[in-house]
Amino acid sequence: MKDSRPLNECRVLCTSTTFGRSDPSLNSTLEAAVQEVIYNPFGRPLTAPELRPLVRDVDGFIAGLDEVDASVLAVANRLKVIARYGVGTDGIDIAEATTRGIMITNTPGANSAAVAELTIALILALARNLIAANEAVRRGEWPVLGGIGIRGKTVGLIGFGSVGREVSRRLNAFECRVLAFDPLIGPEIAEEYGIELVSLEDLLLNADFVSLHAPATDSTRGMIDEKFLERMKKGAFLINTARGDLIDERALVRSLETGHLRGAALDCFSQEPPDKGSPLLKLPQVIVTPHTAAHTDEAVNRMGWTAVKNCLAALEGKQPLHIVNPQVLERGCHGEDDGRS
Repeated sequence: MKDSRPLNECRVLCTSTTFGRSDPSLNSTLEAAVQEVIYNPFGRPLTAPELRPLVRDVDGFIAGLDEVDASVLAVANRLKVIARYGVGTDGIDIAEATTRGIMITNTPGANSAAVAELTIALILALARNLIAANEAVRRGEWPVLGGIGIRGKTVGLIGFGSVGREVSRRLNAFECRVLAFDPLIGPEIAEEYGIELVSLEDLLLNADFVSLHAPATDSTRGMIDEKFLERMKKGAFLINTARGDLIDERALVRSLETGHLRGAALDCFSQEPPDKGSPLLKLPQVIVTPHTAAHTDEAVNRMGWTAVKNCLAALEGKQPLHIVNPQVLERGCHGEDDGRS
């Protein structure tokens, strides 16, 4: 068994770069509850080699978008819980963590409204050429730039979880036709949100804007490939506020360069930050933001408090909300050492 310590003797690693930024009481609450809190020394998501020396002798880990692979977990000799500050867990080796009896939690719904708001902002920015207009005026120009209205346009949502639903609510106010593709959603949900549940083929054929809201899994990584893009309506726009791994970026560049797609807005990339020489950064019809969809004051506070509550509950031997790997509880292996630490 891994040692069970009183909460005030536990050490917690916190690597999220926005933790406590708009509410410092998050820091003081966590620091008062445990013996020591170790913060991110780099101010960005950490690689596995950077994490390995930090996780040793740590009981809890409030994780950002870090690379928590098997090599990190192998040296985490006291780790009981990884409380993900956010929803996505694709950066964590969940199978290895489960084998080692390490509980993983996340914060579903905490940033849904924030991500939805940026999604709508990006749709409007693409439709009205806002970036080009801003840059032109700053250069001393006064151009007449055309745009398209979004009232009556068709927006297709790939994935209809909590973020997709928040996006649909806002699009309904713009009088858009909203299509959604999500094999896990039934017609009762579609009726509740006033959207049409369709096949992927129908969505791509009809949508003027395609917005991605799917998790990065083995079945979705790279799904936005050349064939997918070819099936999209000519002149359509692509928006990604989900995960960069969903898109084959070379295929997207080709589609934009040929004019098949009219534009794209990307808040996330396969490599973050993207290489300065990335062709996507050179295309004027592409809007790029630095994975900032969840970074509103409301969202970061909700993620922070939920992550702290999850982390402290697990360290006290209680059952937190939002457990990603419930097998840890089902197998009764939470806190056990498999002999490889």
